[in-house]
Amino acid sequence: MAEKGVFPLGGLPLGAEGTIAAVRAEGELRRRLTELGYFPGERVKKVLVSPLGDPSAYLVRGTVTAIRRQDAESILIREAGEWD
Repeated sequence: MAEKGVFPLGGLPLGAEGTIAAVRAEGELRRRLTELGYFPGERVKKVLVSPLGDPSAYLVRGTVTAIRRQDAESILIREAGEWD
């Protein structure tokens, strides 16, 4: 069961920021996300949505990366303002 106020990264509105609460991916996907800076405690901002809605681009650790919706579902975040 998800913690209150925590939701998948893909649900973050365009231009909004949040903090990564957990990465629930496993194996190769988890390794790749971690290498890109997606790990608990990091701030993330949704900066772009492709014209067809997938993938979306996120700013994390000073770098913009595009992530498919399917992969973004494995990253749980807490939207800024709920804890600040």
